[in-house]
Amino acid sequence: MSEKEKIDQLREELRQHNYNYYVLDAPVISDFEFDQMLKQLQHLEEQYPEYFDPNSPTQRVGGAVTKNFETVVLEFPMHSLDNSYSEEDLLDWEKRIKKLVDGTVQYTCELKYDGASMNLTYENGILVKAVTRGDGTQGDDVTNNVKTIRSVPLKLKGDFPPKFHIRGEIILPLAGFTKMNEERLESGENPYANPRNTASGSLKLQNSAEVARRPLDCLMYGIVGERLPIKTQFESLQKAREWGFKVPEACTLANSIEEVLQFIHYWDVHRHELPYETDGVVIKVNNLYQQEELGYTAKSPRWAMAYKFKTEQAVTVLEKITYQVGRTGAITPVANLKPVQLAGTTVKRASLHNADQIEKLDIREGDTVYVEKGGEIIPKIVGVDFSKRDVDSQPTKYISNCPECNTVLTRKEGEAQHYCPNFYGCPPQIVGRIQHFVSRKAMDIEGIGGETVELLFKANLIENYADLYILTIDQLLPLERMAQKSAENLVSGVEKSKEIPFERVLFALGIRFVGETVAKKLARHYKSIDALQNATQMELIMVDEIGEKIAESVVEFFSKSENLEILNRLKTYGVQLQLSEEALQGQTDMLQGKIFVVSGVFEKVSRNELKKLIEDNGGKVSGSISSKTSFVVAGDNMGPSKKEKAESLGIPIISEDEFLGMV
Repeated sequence: MSEKEKIDQLREELRQHNYNYYVLDAPVISDFEFDQMLKQLQHLEEQYPEYFDPNSPTQRVGGAVTKNFETVVLEFPMHSLDNSYSEEDLLDWEKRIKKLVDGTVQYTCELKYDGASMNLTYENGILVKAVTRGDGTQGDDVTNNVKTIRSVPLKLKGDFPPKFHIRGEIILPLAGFTKMNEERLESGENPYANPRNTASGSLKLQNSAEVARRPLDCLMYGIVGERLPIKTQFESLQKAREWGFKVPEACTLANSIEEVLQFIHYWDVHRHELPYETDGVVIKVNNLYQQEELGYTAKSPRWAMAYKFKTEQAVTVLEKITYQVGRTGAITPVANLKPVQLAGTTVKRASLHNADQIEKLDIREGDTVYVEKGGEIIPKIVGVDFSKRDVDSQPTKYISNCPECNTVLTRKEGEAQHYCPNFYGCPPQIVGRIQHFVSRKAMDIEGIGGETVELLFKANLIENYADLYILTIDQLLPLERMAQKSAENLVSGVEKSKEIPFERVLFALGIRFVGETVAKKLARHYKSIDALQNATQMELIMVDEIGEKIAESVVEFFSKSENLEILNRLKTYGVQLQLSEEALQGQTDMLQGKIFVVSGVFEKVSRNELKKLIEDNGGKVSGSISSKTSFVVAGDNMGPSKKEKAESLGIPIISEDEFLGMV
């Protein structure tokens, strides 16, 4: 046997033993034997460096250092899930699904593990990239660190497709977390707060050898890609297991919401027996074709729902109520609490939402209160222990003036929150708008975070986001914690932001009610800031999905001379305030006013490409057929009830080829 053959054989045997131990939890050799084989392979690889393989089992020990984690755009966005907290929520969700899809609906039920979401990309069976969820559209490239996690296969087996992405959760098993904390306490260090944050933080360690020492695990839950040979979610879990991934066995196929609830009730009791933390159940429509039919809202898939187990509750004392001012001027009352442990973290503050909530629960300073984590993330007060209330306690009187600039607060009829109207003079509003402008989903300016914005504002270097574009390195160097390299990064980051496309610039401007989705709609419709600026309220309302509240806010924004002056400055600095030639290419108004429903499986273009063609040519895509529908584009396996409804309403049903002929 040649040395190359010996190396290949050892690699293959070690991969199989690694899979047996970390994925199947069924080792067939001892740890000592495994280590001896690994040392033998390391020795041979050192002797014959020409046979180096980045996916060799020896590479799992880490050693690569990543100083800056590159931001990567996800090919398929990682949407967050809608949450439900009651059986009624799930029954309502089922009703919505039944209205939108034909035929029998099955559901997969999977446990929702508490860790860091990850997107792994495989090409020809090799792991090529691991990216964190980030903001759902782009995340950090943490490939070197993820390669050290033993349950992540570096090389697949079986009938895998040439390219696909697989999503999972990087978690820290409870036993490993406990052991890590014991070691930290022995060495005089503070223990880690909880497994979830420790797993997430591990992925951003610069030295992958340090990550390799941590007992991280990876549990997979979904496969995405173009034209994959998979028809159901349950099949995708089975396939993932066959290819070498670790997929939890605690998942089942349910034929009704009643069966889903049985799964939930069982695991609500037995979850405490698991080696991992879990905070709920994820329910998905099983049929991938039906998932496509259901599609997405602006934030979440319509075909999935996360059922959250009842949250842990803690009792503590509300010491003081303070008030925060947001970038839109919205006032948020905050409960400052006597520190208390809740779901693995120390909680010191909780949102009180608004004056109505305080009045409804009759929350007062000095009260003993019940605290929960809403969705396991943001602590909230859910009640008061009135038996412990002081006899001299006085009802909370909501503030009437801004805590930052002392301006009299306003509250519009029908709105829950109070607002500070001092839009251009209230410091937290000014700073908040600039922080929003530089944020990842907006201008994504590297080298400047929230704290730096505050620093620049306090140093009188910026008063609005246009001022960022005239900052110089010489102005920045005298600032605290601002070295030459940091100053250069900030200035170059600002310069690079001039390439950010118009739709994101529009979102970055911070117009009230204009979120990411609305900004895209307005950018596609008006194509430039000038056209949008000249639009009347009535014209804006006529744009698809733009309501009266948004239209009123947009008109108000452009009516302010201060905003117009800032926009003119941004134009002169070269910020993209109109759609680029590239973005305009292929866009027409030929389908303006036409509403399409897309149903079935298509051959020449994917469903998403077809929807994009409709929108790029001025049309609107709708999920359901009504009298307003202009055309139904039908592929193979079109739902019979959709066909019947279209025919009964006299709506033309056209083929994929007929539609492509249109555009």
